[in-house]
Amino acid sequence: MSNIRCIIVEDEPLATKVLVDYISQVPFLDLQGSFTDAILATEYSHNHPLDLTFLDIHLPKLKGMAFLKTLTHAPAVIITTAYHQYALEGFELNVTDYLLKPFEFERFLVAVNKVRGTPKEKIERMDREDKKDYLFLNVQKKKVKILFDDIVYIESQKEYIKIVTTKKEFVSKMGTHEIEALLPTHLFRRIHRSFIVSVSKIESYTADEVEVGGKSIPVGRGFRDSLENL
Repeated sequence: MSNIRCIIVEDEPLATKVLVDYISQVPFLDLQGSFTDAILATEYSHNHPLDLTFLDIHLPKLKGMAFLKTLTHAPAVIITTAYHQYALEGFELNVTDYLLKPFEFERFLVAVNKVRGTPKEKIERMDREDKKDYLFLNVQKKKVKILFDDIVYIESQKEYIKIVTTKKEFVSKMGTHEIEALLPTHLFRRIHRSFIVSVSKIESYTADEVEVGGKSIPVGRGFRDSLENL
C-alpha cells in the first residue's frame, strides 16, 4: 500500500512540533508540509494531491471549520484541538477523528489507522462495522464478547475502564479514547471525560446530568453539545 500523503494546518509551534514528531514515527505517513493558516493550506491542496489533513480549529484568517466547508474534494481530516465543543460539528462534516490536545502517541495512532486502506477497503470495512453488533475486550486474561446493545455506560478508572451492561460489569485495562474508537458513533455518546453512555439507554437528561440505567452521570461542560440531536 502507498504512503498516506498528509499536511499539518496548525499555528502553534509546539503543537506542530508534536505532530511532526508523531508523524515521523509512523512509516506509512508522508508529511508534505506544515501551514500556519488555512489560506496557505487551501492553495497548496488545490495544486497537490493529499490523503490526510491534520487540522486545528482556532486558526488566523480562516477558522478550521470554515476551511473544512470550503473543500469540495476534501482528503481525510483529523481535527487536533483543545476544544471539545466542536466535536459534533466536526463529525457532521465527516472528519475521520477528533483529537483533544494534549493527546498521546497511542491515541494519535488510533486516529491515523482509521485513514488506512483503499477506498474500496474503507467501504468494505465500514460495511462490516455497521453490521457488527459486538466487540471483544480483554477481561482477566481472556477475550470477552460484549454486545453493543447490552452496554449501559462506560466509566474511566485511571488506566482501566468499567463497562456496565444490563447483565454485569466488566473491567478492562484500556483508556476511554481507545474504547471510544471501537464504538459505533451513532449508538454511543461521550458526555464527560470519564463517561461514555449508550444513547438507547438514556432515560432523561439535562445540560448537567444524564440518567441512564438508574444512575445519574454528570455532563462535562465541554461535552454538552454531544447531547444535541438525540
